Amino acid sequence: MTAIPATTVANLRDLGGTPLPARRSVRPGLLFRSGQLDRLDPVADPAVAALGIRTVVDFRTAAERRDRPDHVPAGGRLLLADVLADQVAAGRMPPAAQLRRVLADPVLAERELGGGRAQTMFADTYRSFVTTESARAAYGAFLGEVADPESGPLLFHCTAGKDRTGWAATIVLSLLGADPETVEAEYLAVNPGVRRAFAPLVEGFTAQGGDPETALAVIGVLPGYLAAALDEVDARYGTMEKYVCEGLGVAVAAIERIHERLTG
Repeated sequence: MTAIPATTVANLRDLGGTPLPARRSVRPGLLFRSGQLDRLDPVADPAVAALGIRTVVDFRTAAERRDRPDHVPAGGRLLLADVLADQVAAGRMPPAAQLRRVLADPVLAERELGGGRAQTMFADTYRSFVTTESARAAYGAFLGEVADPESGPLLFHCTAGKDRTGWAATIVLSLLGADPETVEAEYLAVNPGVRRAFAPLVEGFTAQGGDPETALAVIGVLPGYLAAALDEVDARYGTMEKYVCEGLGVAVAAIERIHERLTG
Protein backbone atom coordinates (compact mmCIF):
# COMPACT_ATOMS: atom_id res chain seq x y z
CA MET A 1 0.00 0.00 0.00
CA THR A 2 2.52 2.56 -1.18
CA ALA A 3 1.62 5.97 -2.60
CA ILE A 4 3.88 6.98 -5.49
CA PRO A 5 4.64 10.73 -5.71
CA ALA A 6 3.84 11.14 -9.40
CA THR A 7 3.28 14.64 -10.75
CA THR A 8 1.20 13.79 -13.85
CA VAL A 9 -0.91 10.88 -12.56
CA ALA A 10 -3.34 11.33 -9.68
CA ASN A 11 -3.74 8.84 -6.89
CA LEU A 12 -1.01 6.46 -8.05
CA ARG A 13 -0.43 3.56 -5.65
CA ASP A 14 1.45 0.25 -5.62
CA LEU A 15 -0.53 -2.61 -4.08
CA GLY A 16 2.82 -4.13 -3.20
CA GLY A 17 3.54 -4.39 0.49
CA THR A 18 -0.06 -5.01 1.48
CA PRO A 19 0.12 -7.51 4.36
CA LEU A 20 -1.24 -11.02 3.85
CA PRO A 21 -1.57 -14.01 6.20
CA ALA A 22 1.43 -16.04 7.36
CA ARG A 23 3.67 -12.95 7.39
CA ARG A 24 3.53 -12.67 3.64
CA SER A 25 2.68 -9.61 1.54
CA VAL A 26 1.83 -8.53 -1.99
CA ARG A 27 4.94 -8.36 -4.14
CA PRO A 28 5.86 -4.76 -5.03
CA GLY A 29 6.27 -3.41 -8.53
CA LEU A 30 3.67 -5.61 -10.23
CA LEU A 31 0.22 -4.12 -9.71
CA PHE A 32 -0.59 -0.41 -9.60
CA ARG A 33 -3.79 1.61 -9.33
CA SER A 34 -4.45 5.26 -10.21
CA GLY A 35 -6.77 7.87 -11.60
CA GLN A 36 -7.03 8.58 -15.33
CA LEU A 37 -3.88 8.90 -17.43
CA ASP A 38 -4.85 11.84 -19.63
CA ARG A 39 -1.99 13.95 -18.25
CA LEU A 40 0.64 11.21 -18.09
CA ASP A 41 4.05 12.46 -19.18
CA PRO A 42 6.84 9.93 -18.53
CA VAL A 43 9.49 12.45 -19.55
CA ALA A 44 8.35 14.98 -16.97
CA ASP A 45 7.42 12.30 -14.46
CA PRO A 46 10.32 9.87 -13.93
CA ALA A 47 8.48 8.20 -11.04
CA VAL A 48 5.99 6.81 -13.57
CA ALA A 49 8.59 5.93 -16.18
CA ALA A 50 10.47 3.88 -13.58
CA LEU A 51 7.50 1.57 -13.07
CA GLY A 52 7.94 -0.09 -16.47
CA ILE A 53 4.19 -0.41 -17.06
CA ARG A 54 3.42 -2.99 -19.77
CA THR A 55 -0.39 -3.12 -19.54
CA VAL A 56 -3.01 -0.49 -18.70
CA VAL A 57 -6.57 -1.55 -17.87
CA ASP A 58 -9.06 1.31 -18.27
CA PHE A 59 -12.40 0.82 -16.49
CA ARG A 60 -13.97 4.05 -17.78
CA THR A 61 -16.96 4.57 -20.04
CA ALA A 62 -16.64 5.46 -23.73
CA ALA A 63 -17.62 9.07 -22.96
CA GLU A 64 -14.95 9.40 -20.28
CA ARG A 65 -12.31 7.95 -22.59
CA ARG A 66 -13.36 10.28 -25.41
CA ASP A 67 -13.22 13.38 -23.21
CA ARG A 68 -9.89 12.54 -21.57
CA PRO A 69 -8.06 9.80 -23.50
CA ASP A 70 -5.25 7.90 -21.80
CA HIS A 71 -1.62 8.55 -22.53
CA VAL A 72 -0.30 4.99 -22.40
CA PRO A 73 3.37 4.56 -21.42
CA ALA A 74 5.67 3.82 -24.34
CA GLY A 75 5.69 0.12 -25.12
CA GLY A 76 2.54 -0.47 -23.09
CA ARG A 77 -0.77 -1.81 -24.34
CA LEU A 78 -4.27 -0.69 -23.40
CA LEU A 79 -7.18 -2.94 -22.41
CA LEU A 80 -10.63 -1.33 -22.34
CA ALA A 81 -12.88 -2.84 -19.66
CA ASP A 82 -15.98 -0.64 -19.36
CA VAL A 83 -17.52 -1.52 -16.00
CA LEU A 84 -20.54 0.77 -16.40
CA ALA A 85 -21.45 0.01 -20.02
CA ASP A 86 -24.75 -1.67 -19.12
CA GLN A 87 -25.85 1.25 -16.97
CA VAL A 88 -24.97 3.76 -19.68
CA ALA A 89 -26.87 1.70 -22.27
CA ALA A 90 -29.90 1.74 -19.96
CA GLY A 91 -29.75 5.54 -19.73
CA ARG A 92 -28.26 5.66 -16.25
CA MET A 93 -24.97 7.51 -15.76
CA PRO A 94 -23.72 6.98 -12.19
CA PRO A 95 -22.06 9.94 -10.44
CA ALA A 96 -18.78 8.01 -10.45
CA ALA A 97 -18.62 8.54 -14.21
CA GLN A 98 -19.49 12.25 -14.20
CA LEU A 99 -17.71 13.80 -11.25
CA ARG A 100 -16.79 17.02 -13.01
CA ARG A 101 -20.30 17.65 -14.36
CA VAL A 102 -21.87 17.09 -10.95
CA LEU A 103 -19.46 19.39 -9.14
CA ALA A 104 -19.77 22.13 -11.75
CA ASP A 105 -23.38 22.85 -10.78
CA PRO A 106 -24.32 23.02 -7.07
CA VAL A 107 -28.02 23.34 -7.88
CA LEU A 108 -27.93 20.17 -9.98
CA ALA A 109 -25.86 18.41 -7.34
CA GLU A 110 -28.30 19.29 -4.58
CA ARG A 111 -31.28 18.19 -6.66
CA GLU A 112 -29.74 14.87 -7.70
CA LEU A 113 -27.45 14.03 -4.79
CA GLY A 114 -28.36 16.11 -1.74
CA GLY A 115 -30.02 14.83 1.40
CA GLY A 116 -28.11 11.56 1.46
CA ARG A 117 -29.00 10.63 -2.12
CA ALA A 118 -25.31 10.60 -3.11
CA GLN A 119 -24.56 7.87 -0.58
CA THR A 120 -27.55 5.83 -1.78
CA MET A 121 -26.59 6.19 -5.44
CA PHE A 122 -22.98 5.21 -4.83
CA ALA A 123 -24.06 2.15 -2.84
CA ASP A 124 -26.32 1.16 -5.75
CA THR A 125 -23.42 1.63 -8.17
CA TYR A 126 -21.21 -0.61 -6.06
CA ARG A 127 -23.88 -3.32 -6.09
CA SER A 128 -23.91 -3.04 -9.88
CA PHE A 129 -20.18 -3.84 -9.90
CA VAL A 130 -21.24 -7.31 -8.78
CA THR A 131 -24.51 -7.76 -10.66
CA THR A 132 -24.28 -6.28 -14.16
CA GLU A 133 -22.95 -8.21 -17.13
CA SER A 134 -20.62 -5.43 -18.26
CA ALA A 135 -19.03 -5.18 -14.81
CA ARG A 136 -18.56 -8.93 -14.55
CA ALA A 137 -16.96 -9.01 -18.01
CA ALA A 138 -14.69 -6.07 -17.17
CA TYR A 139 -13.45 -7.45 -13.88
CA GLY A 140 -13.08 -10.93 -15.34
CA ALA A 141 -10.90 -9.55 -18.14
CA PHE A 142 -8.87 -7.58 -15.60
CA LEU A 143 -8.16 -10.68 -13.51
CA GLY A 144 -7.17 -12.56 -16.65
CA GLU A 145 -4.50 -9.93 -17.24
CA VAL A 146 -3.36 -10.01 -13.62
CA ALA A 147 -2.90 -13.79 -13.93
CA ASP A 148 -0.77 -13.45 -17.08
CA PRO A 149 2.95 -12.89 -16.31
CA GLU A 150 3.36 -11.31 -19.75
CA SER A 151 1.00 -8.50 -18.77
CA GLY A 152 2.96 -7.11 -15.87
CA PRO A 153 3.72 -4.66 -14.48
CA LEU A 154 0.06 -3.69 -14.81
CA LEU A 155 -1.75 -0.46 -13.96
CA PHE A 156 -5.54 -0.29 -13.62
CA HIS A 157 -7.61 2.87 -13.32
CA CYS A 158 -10.91 4.67 -13.79
CA THR A 159 -11.43 8.46 -13.55
CA ALA A 160 -10.59 9.28 -9.94
CA GLY A 161 -9.13 5.87 -9.13
CA LYS A 162 -11.48 5.26 -6.23
CA ASP A 163 -14.70 3.38 -7.09
CA ARG A 164 -14.34 1.04 -10.08
CA THR A 165 -10.62 0.88 -9.33
CA GLY A 166 -11.24 0.41 -5.61
CA TRP A 167 -13.47 -2.59 -6.24
CA ALA A 168 -10.81 -4.14 -8.52
CA ALA A 169 -8.22 -3.77 -5.77
CA THR A 170 -10.66 -5.26 -3.27
CA ILE A 171 -11.17 -8.33 -5.46
CA VAL A 172 -7.44 -8.95 -5.83
CA LEU A 173 -6.56 -8.42 -2.18
CA SER A 174 -9.47 -10.58 -1.03
CA LEU A 175 -8.42 -13.38 -3.38
CA LEU A 176 -4.91 -13.20 -1.92
CA GLY A 177 -6.31 -13.65 1.57
CA ALA A 178 -5.94 -10.15 3.00
CA ASP A 179 -8.14 -9.72 6.07
CA PRO A 180 -11.21 -7.45 5.87
CA GLU A 181 -9.55 -4.69 7.89
CA THR A 182 -6.59 -4.58 5.51
CA VAL A 183 -8.86 -4.56 2.46
CA GLU A 184 -10.91 -1.69 3.86
CA ALA A 185 -7.79 0.24 4.85
CA GLU A 186 -6.45 0.07 1.30
CA TYR A 187 -9.84 1.09 -0.07
CA LEU A 188 -10.08 4.15 2.20
CA ALA A 189 -6.41 5.13 1.83
CA VAL A 190 -7.09 6.79 -1.52
CA ASN A 191 -9.19 9.55 0.05
CA PRO A 192 -6.38 12.09 0.62
CA GLY A 193 -5.05 11.67 -2.92
CA VAL A 194 -8.48 11.94 -4.51
CA ARG A 195 -9.34 15.03 -2.52
CA ARG A 196 -6.07 16.69 -3.52
CA ALA A 197 -6.69 15.90 -7.18
CA PHE A 198 -10.19 17.35 -7.13
CA ALA A 199 -9.54 20.18 -4.65
CA PRO A 200 -10.06 23.01 -7.21
CA LEU A 201 -13.42 21.54 -8.25
CA VAL A 202 -14.55 21.12 -4.65
CA GLU A 203 -13.44 24.65 -3.74
CA GLY A 204 -15.35 26.07 -6.71
CA PHE A 205 -18.37 23.97 -5.82
CA THR A 206 -18.51 25.19 -2.22
CA ALA A 207 -17.75 28.78 -3.25
CA GLN A 208 -20.92 28.69 -5.36
CA GLY A 209 -22.93 27.54 -2.35
CA GLY A 210 -22.60 23.78 -2.78
CA ASP A 211 -22.93 21.54 0.27
CA PRO A 212 -19.46 20.32 1.37
CA GLU A 213 -21.00 17.05 2.59
CA THR A 214 -22.38 16.33 -0.88
CA ALA A 215 -18.99 17.10 -2.42
CA LEU A 216 -17.19 14.75 -0.05
CA ALA A 217 -19.73 11.98 -0.67
CA VAL A 218 -19.04 12.29 -4.41
CA ILE A 219 -15.28 12.81 -4.34
CA GLY A 220 -14.33 10.45 -1.53
CA VAL A 221 -15.05 6.85 -0.65
CA LEU A 222 -16.96 5.68 2.41
CA PRO A 223 -16.98 2.29 4.16
CA GLY A 224 -20.65 1.91 3.31
CA TYR A 225 -19.93 1.96 -0.42
CA LEU A 226 -17.55 -0.98 -0.20
CA ALA A 227 -19.87 -2.80 2.20
CA ALA A 228 -22.68 -2.62 -0.36
CA ALA A 229 -20.62 -4.53 -2.94
CA LEU A 230 -19.29 -7.02 -0.39
CA ASP A 231 -22.81 -7.69 0.87
CA GLU A 232 -23.93 -8.33 -2.72
CA VAL A 233 -21.11 -10.84 -3.18
CA ASP A 234 -22.08 -12.58 0.04
CA ALA A 235 -25.79 -12.70 -0.87
CA ARG A 236 -25.26 -14.01 -4.40
CA TYR A 237 -22.15 -16.17 -4.11
CA GLY A 238 -21.24 -16.66 -0.48
CA THR A 239 -17.50 -16.12 -0.95
CA MET A 240 -15.22 -13.89 -2.99
CA GLU A 241 -13.66 -16.91 -4.70
CA LYS A 242 -17.06 -18.22 -5.84
CA TYR A 243 -17.92 -14.74 -7.13
CA VAL A 244 -14.68 -14.68 -9.12
CA CYS A 245 -15.12 -18.21 -10.48
CA GLU A 246 -18.87 -18.27 -11.10
CA GLY A 247 -19.67 -14.59 -11.55
CA LEU A 248 -16.56 -13.42 -13.39
CA GLY A 249 -15.76 -16.66 -15.19
CA VAL A 250 -12.18 -16.87 -13.95
CA ALA A 251 -10.72 -20.37 -13.86
CA VAL A 252 -9.28 -21.79 -10.65
CA ALA A 253 -5.94 -22.17 -12.43
CA ALA A 254 -5.89 -18.42 -13.12
CA ILE A 255 -6.57 -17.69 -9.45
CA GLU A 256 -3.67 -19.93 -8.53
CA ARG A 257 -1.41 -18.04 -10.94
CA ILE A 258 -2.48 -14.75 -9.32
CA HIS A 259 -1.42 -16.15 -5.96
CA GLU A 260 1.92 -17.33 -7.37
CA ARG A 261 2.67 -14.03 -9.11
CA LEU A 262 1.61 -11.59 -6.43
CA THR A 263 2.36 -13.29 -3.13
CA GLY A 264 5.80 -12.98 -1.65
